[in-house]
Amino acid sequence: MVVSVVPIGNSRGIRFPKMILDKFLVKDKMDMKVTDKGILLTPIKENPREGWAEAFCKMHENEDDIMDDIPFSAEFEWEW
Repeated sequence: MVVSVVPIGNSRGIRFPKMILDKFLVKDKMDMKVTDKGILLTPIKENPREGWAEAFCKMHENEDDIMDDIPFSAEFEWEW
């Protein structure tokens, strides 16, 4: 596929067809690697909760997940 290089401010860029962006789930960032053969663009797959399981396990090991310093009353009732 031939694409045009277009001016963008003081730089130049290319426009990706929507079907290509949708196929590879491209959001707003891509990883760019310059190689001897050319430029390789790879979509960044964002996982906002990545690493949470490990962090929660570490919290549990350190007993940071215990809320004994917060007063609790079984007689508390929610007001709607």
